[in-house]
Amino acid sequence: MHANHLLLEEPIRMATILEPSKASFFPAMTKIVGTMGPTSRSREVISGCLQAGMSVARFDFSWGDPEYHQETLENLRAAVKTTKKLCAVMLDTVGPELLVVNNSDKTISLQEDGIVVLTPDQGREASSDVLPINFSGLSKAVKKGDTIFVGQYLFTGSESTSVWLEVDEVKGQDVVCVIKNTATLTGSLFTLHACQIRIDLPTLSDKDKEVIGTWGFKNKIDFLSLSFTRHAEDVREAREFLSNLGDISQTQIFAKIENVEVSFNEMGLNHFDEILQEADGIILSRGNLGIDLPPEKVFLFQKAAVYKCNMAGKPAVVTRVVDSMTGNLRPTRAEATDVANAVLDGTDAILLGAETLRGLYPIETISIVGKICAEAEKVFNQDLYFKKTVKYVGEPMSHLESIASSAVRAAIKVKASVIICFTSSGRAARLIAKYRPTMPVISVVIPRLKTNQLKWSFSGAFEARQSLIVRGLFPMLADPRHPAESTNATNESVLKVALDHGKASGVIKSHDRVVICQKVGDSSVVKIIELED
Repeated sequence: MHANHLLLEEPIRMATILEPSKASFFPAMTKIVGTMGPTSRSREVISGCLQAGMSVARFDFSWGDPEYHQETLENLRAAVKTTKKLCAVMLDTVGPELLVVNNSDKTISLQEDGIVVLTPDQGREASSDVLPINFSGLSKAVKKGDTIFVGQYLFTGSESTSVWLEVDEVKGQDVVCVIKNTATLTGSLFTLHACQIRIDLPTLSDKDKEVIGTWGFKNKIDFLSLSFTRHAEDVREAREFLSNLGDISQTQIFAKIENVEVSFNEMGLNHFDEILQEADGIILSRGNLGIDLPPEKVFLFQKAAVYKCNMAGKPAVVTRVVDSMTGNLRPTRAEATDVANAVLDGTDAILLGAETLRGLYPIETISIVGKICAEAEKVFNQDLYFKKTVKYVGEPMSHLESIASSAVRAAIKVKASVIICFTSSGRAARLIAKYRPTMPVISVVIPRLKTNQLKWSFSGAFEARQSLIVRGLFPMLADPRHPAESTNATNESVLKVALDHGKASGVIKSHDRVVICQKVGDSSVVKIIELED
């Protein structure tokens, strides 16, 4: 476990706390992922979400059919055009999700100290005595004393909507449980989570493959959120599946960590390290993690996992931060502090689930979370973080790593207002962002012309949108007529477009210093320019 202490060391004047926050074109360096759902799928609301700071839209296929999600996506595309705010698309898989099936939709009341039977016989009606489940192997996986949670949104702070069960005995395929708390379950489907228990189901289900191969392929998704990732092999299999689909082989895979099998099994943190090496990013799904781990251990896992992601230069995404805003206009004090601490830990993005999917205030939630992130970023100890990262990378550094760290060091020394990085793959810009500069990084993605011998197409759109989940990285697409590697003169015209974009955004003003990172011929160059009037 690494001590982070990523808060500024000099005293923070109490008077500054009362100063109003200044408006900015980039509400926060930390990104916000919003889950699209019934209360956030209209064009008007999505436009509001984009204006408030959402940069990635998540489509959760645990519910809703492809046609429903397609309508929402069309509204997103229209909102992107009207707001002129780029937004990436994330498809969230169902994975090996265990469900209680309530075909009658009747409300089920469960009383503390009572008995309820979990059965794979889905022909039986759900009641306060029997809960039919979609998995026949549960009786082989559990033993007396094991913990099982059941609910629509597991333990969101309102424990009356989730039930805590303890396995009492196993009878054939049935599992007899003691009810530990009184709860009322409503709706047709409830999630079932068996704590610290290996569930023998594939990570990428047949339903997931069908959705990815049709909806995902058609819409060229930017990110695949791989639910219940347990081993590096899960990521490799998903990668192979994507590569066979051709057009979305560039889709980045984010491993969603939801249980302790990944972290605290007999191999310690090895599984997490291996998954991190294979994945493009990590989502810490604290909903399930928070009930799989003892409550006092959740923060330790978050800090250790985010640190590992930071040092690897891969985005870390944290979920379940402002549950109470599903029904309230303001977060609790603990939630506001939790968001800020996630930023101080080094998190790249905050993922909002129920808060935007079914919450009453999706726009306000995104806005408030963005404001909290921005305040935390002001006191983030970048100097300490930079030194730790350089030390971790060690010597000799790779060519690109050296250029990236030098660009950040130069920008901080000259108090540059922005770093502009020209890139075609996006890798150079992500490496700069890895060192967490205090100023925004504008990633100018220069498209490359490619062909499959049947048609010509430009790369670049994927690379630009995929930087929308990286902290501090803000993309713009360059004119494809300007190649990535060329003479200085050609790049100057691309630079002018980038500077004009920065000025229009209010990020760059007269007499500001700007650090440029670009390729000229075979050489990588970092230069500092000072703008005139």
